[in-house]
Amino acid sequence: MSIILALLAAVFAALTGILAKIGIKNVNSNLATAIRTNVVLIMSFLMVVVTNNLDNIFLINWKDFIFIVLSGITTGLTWLCYFKAIQIGDVSKVVPIDKSSVVMTILLSFIILGEPVTTMVVIGNTLITIGTFILIGRLKKNSNTSYSNSYILLSFLSAIFAALTAILAKIGIEDVDSNTATFIRTIVIIIFAWGIVFFQRTHTQMKTITRKSYIFLILSGMATGLSWLCFFAAISIGKVSIVTPIDKFSVVITMILSIIILKEKPTKNTIFGCFIITIGTIFLLF
Repeated sequence: MSIILALLAAVFAALTGILAKIGIKNVNSNLATAIRTNVVLIMSFLMVVVTNNLDNIFLINWKDFIFIVLSGITTGLTWLCYFKAIQIGDVSKVVPIDKSSVVMTILLSFIILGEPVTTMVVIGNTLITIGTFILIGRLKKNSNTSYSNSYILLSFLSAIFAALTAILAKIGIEDVDSNTATFIRTIVIIIFAWGIVFFQRTHTQMKTITRKSYIFLILSGMATGLSWLCFFAAISIGKVSIVTPIDKFSVVITMILSIIILKEKPTKNTIFGCFIITIGTIFLLF
């Protein structure tokens, strides 16, 4: 079940990137993140109500609560870096770098969570790592210095915070309903996101956002909400070292969608890297 949920999380994560790319055109990336978070908060709240877990929020112990909040903060930092990166760079270039968080997450899951290392996990994760760095290597080679220093740095920071998010969330939701934890994390993120928007005074730009941008930002937020609900439900019942790499298969789906929808041109390295990542994901499925 955890594998199915991880695959669903990957599909929705891929849709998030594509829809957000369309929606944040001519929109401040931090403001777009805050708007999207409103949608995620509504979705996560509805899930808590539907599953009758609203009262359980007040029964969470302090240790779990702190780790859930910390995972929310790292998620907020991930979003700010990621959506700024895809605003100034191609989705098909930013996503592979961002998804290198899988390497960090796997290492941390072995070291901190003490998850077992099996042959299939090692082979699958190694292939995913190789595929990811083939894509990253190609990007560095083709990018000019000033451009690469901006979106590549932001993408790597996004990856670091994403890795921390998975580990902190796993610790925090071990004895907590995953939907409830997602709702709490989203509250932290929405405070974080809107705090930055008001600090930068970019909230005044809301009136200038087009209807089309609003629609795609809302759809992106819905995709994010579904991705989160699936992902955190998956890691609550499965191993982080397996769920996270499968979830990161979204990089391949994103590449395909960016070619079809955004008309971005793939390179031989892009195709080869995605192929290796796909093979690595298949190993993890077994």
